[in-house]
Parts: sequence; C-alpha cells; structure tokens
Amino acid sequence: MNCYLGLGSNLGDKQNYITEAINLISRLKDVEIKRTSSVIETTPFGKTDQPDFLNCVIELETTLIPEDLLKKCLDIENQLGRIRNEKWGPRTIDIDLLFYEDKIINSKLLILPHPELHKREFVLTSLNELCPDLVHPILNKKIRNIFMGLK
Repeated sequence: MNCYLGLGSNLGDKQNYITEAINLISRLKDVEIKRTSSVIETTPFGKTDQPDFLNCVIELETTLIPEDLLKKCLDIENQLGRIRNEKWGPRTIDIDLLFYEDKIINSKLLILPHPELHKREFVLTSLNELCPDLVHPILNKKIRNIFMGLK
C-alpha cells in the first residue's frame, strides 16, 4: 500500500532528527521509502511561541496495516526523545500518517486522512512536491488544488 508520512522537528539538531527518523523508518520490516520531499523550514502551527520547524513528507510502500504503521512511528518518536507535554508543543520529532492509499479511518486510535492536513501549508507544500495529482478521498480534490486554495 502506498502512504505518506509527515515529519517535523523543532528542538535540538532538527535536521539530524529528521534524518534519523527517515533512517529508522527505512529499516522497518515491510516498509520501503519511495521518495522524500525537500526539507523546508516553517513557522509553528497552532502554538506559535516556539522555535521554527523543519518539515518534510515521505512516500512509502508498506504491507503493514495503518494501525501497525502508526505504532511503529510512535515507537520511533519515543526512540528519538519525543515528549508529549502539550498539544502542538515543541518536539524532537513528530511523525504523522497523512494518507494510507485512499483509506478513510475514524477510530479512537487513528484518523485518516490526517484531519488537519488540508489546513496546513507546510504539509501541502511537501505533498504538492511529491504527489500534486493525489486526490484527497474526503474532499475529493487534488493536492495541487487544495494547496493553491490556501494561497
């Protein structure tokens, strides 16, 4: 299955956290990274009184079910020192499942597609670089059109 993950870091050696997260994801069984967007520097979203972020999106192929992929991403966040003190607070690494094929999931554990991605320019910038023609399965719009709608 084809899926997209969003990565972000705004504490410590941000580039190293992004690189390490990508390396750890690439070593997961049943996961193959296909492409990585450019790493971009962005201002914080939601809670703005914190350092700027580095963000990117990776495209991967996996046979893992979405919930198992999420668990493995949370394990990687923990390995890289992620501490969840406050919503939208600073973090060493954040790994979000953005899309998993065209699946729509709304459970206590996982919401897919990511419920806020269509409002976040930093996510859409990277998705637009990788997959401008990908159609959001709920909004029924291409990434490029959602991205242009924010401008």
